[in-house]
Amino acid sequence: MPVDFHCPISLGLMKDPVTISTGQTYERACIKKWLDSGHGTCPKTQQVLSTKVLIPNHGLRSLISNWCEANGVEPPKKSGNLHLCKTSSACLVEALELDTLFSQLISSNIEDQRSAAGEIRRLSKHNSENRVYIAEAGAIPLLADLLYANDNLTQEHAVTALLNLSIYDVNKGIIVSSGAIPENAAATFFSLSSVYDYKVSIGASGAIPALVALLSKGRRSGKVDAATALFNLCLYQGTKGRAVRAGAVPLLVTMLTQPGCEMVDEALAITAILASHPDGRIMVGILDTLPTLVDFVMNGSPLSRENAAAVLLQLCSGDPEHLSEAILLGINDPLQDLAENGTIRGKQKAAQLLELISGFGCQHEQSSTAN
Repeated sequence: MPVDFHCPISLGLMKDPVTISTGQTYERACIKKWLDSGHGTCPKTQQVLSTKVLIPNHGLRSLISNWCEANGVEPPKKSGNLHLCKTSSACLVEALELDTLFSQLISSNIEDQRSAAGEIRRLSKHNSENRVYIAEAGAIPLLADLLYANDNLTQEHAVTALLNLSIYDVNKGIIVSSGAIPENAAATFFSLSSVYDYKVSIGASGAIPALVALLSKGRRSGKVDAATALFNLCLYQGTKGRAVRAGAVPLLVTMLTQPGCEMVDEALAITAILASHPDGRIMVGILDTLPTLVDFVMNGSPLSRENAAAVLLQLCSGDPEHLSEAILLGINDPLQDLAENGTIRGKQKAAQLLELISGFGCQHEQSSTAN
């Protein structure tokens, strides 16, 4: 029997040969055990692995099977094949082998990639067991690579598949620790960003500028995902500055002043967070947003009124010029109404602004009397 048919680790005939980044081939179970134990090198060459992705070696597997058949040897059977349920029920109906899908994911044919990513997206949508199997088999890095494919639908399938996989908490850790945090996976960021530790990792990954770009130029669904991810990520203080430097504030202000914008509530919510950062507050003030903010306090939705008041409070605290302008724009009566009829947070912000206005009026009267 050819020596290449034997796993370099177990020395046994390979049932499920896979190739690693160094070009060496091993029995899947053996190399997976090696990698899971914390090793980051090739057992045979000791080279450091550039990736831990295991690529099925279908050619070698076919050669082994043909040789066994020609020489009267029982062909090796893969043990523990991962078959996935195509329905949301517990039964395995019309099972599909993962290796075939993984081969298509790394294919140079974009149609194969799109089809495989779409199938994994569907298989991981409802069935929790499938999410475990798909991730354990090594799908996450392969899907992350497709986030940079030159095909929008392939990217969408890959993003959504990662989102589905991230529903399982263990997979959240795999996505982050494997370095597979994708720059344009807004939906996945939305899921991952609910975990505090991942806010730091995602913020440092270079994702913020990509999310800002998606918020600017993406489709409606992509913009919503990007806005939600930015909101969650910017709750971490260290990410606010990154968002400001990425140009989020001018974009958000443009959205607020754009006629017929469908994402006013989202834009105001993010602006309220960024205005709590010194650089963000300066940028909001420079862009002359007071008239727009006052208008939202007067005529916006309950959430818009609340967040507009929050931004105004950031701008007017310690800045008499902004406070004076807001008063001239007629903010007092809308604030009185918000203090009585707004959301809980809206009432708090309105009360604080009214207190500022009252203090400003007293100072103004004292100054006039002195003169």
